[in-house]
Amino acid sequence: MHDESLRADCSSCFGLCCVALPFARSADFALDKEAGRPCPNLSEDFRCGIHPRLRDEGFTGCTVYECFGAGQKVAQVTYGGRSWRQEPATAEEMFAVFPVVRQLHELLWYMTEALSRPAAEPVHEELRKLLERTEALTREGPQVLLGLDVVELRGEVNALLLRTSELVRAGAGRKQRDRRNADLMGAKLKGADLRGANLRGAYLIGADLRGADLGRADLIGADLRGADVRGARLATSLFLTQFQVNAARGDAATTLPEALSRPDHWRAARPYK
Repeated sequence: MHDESLRADCSSCFGLCCVALPFARSADFALDKEAGRPCPNLSEDFRCGIHPRLRDEGFTGCTVYECFGAGQKVAQVTYGGRSWRQEPATAEEMFAVFPVVRQLHELLWYMTEALSRPAAEPVHEELRKLLERTEALTREGPQVLLGLDVVELRGEVNALLLRTSELVRAGAGRKQRDRRNADLMGAKLKGADLRGANLRGAYLIGADLRGADLGRADLIGADLRGADVRGARLATSLFLTQFQVNAARGDAATTLPEALSRPDHWRAARPYK
């Protein structure tokens, strides 16, 4: 199971995603914002002034984003609870540290899930060691974090996640489909049997996955923006994140892993038929 430190706690953050990250006017954001410039909707208490109306106001992208708990780690651990407003001299550095820690926390999320999978027991020892090393890195100071070779670390982690994927998907009891990095944008996959499929990095933007069975399917890095997952079975899908769930369109009948929450915008969805 994932612990709470890998879930965003905006009340313990300094609005870092609302300041450090850039965004461009699009279907996801109502305006342009440069990296390091506070969003105009960010209040003095670091809360979003339009949080209940984000989608109505044109900020769908904000409702999709997930920092995996990196925001509160940087705010409360790396900088000891002293915000960029209290100490402006730390702002530029803090905004650079945040995306590094976010990447580390994402890796921790995947490794934690891999350790929860009994089928991946052959790689659990290696995973534990790498998880402990990564967790220790998240508690280092700014200079160490900014000097990290995250690409190299991600490569180490990915090797174990690939092995985890093979072990878990083998338990699906059927010939596994390899659709890694496949272009499935807008694909008609209603009711499809995708158990044990390798969908790592697949482009499923706007795909029709209503009622599809994605049990033990590897979804790491899969782009589910606008994908219709009403009634889909995702409870045992591998490496699914809140970010992906938030980007998709589901309903009350969509099954999810225990570690993930049903997005608010799913409540108004028409039931799958």
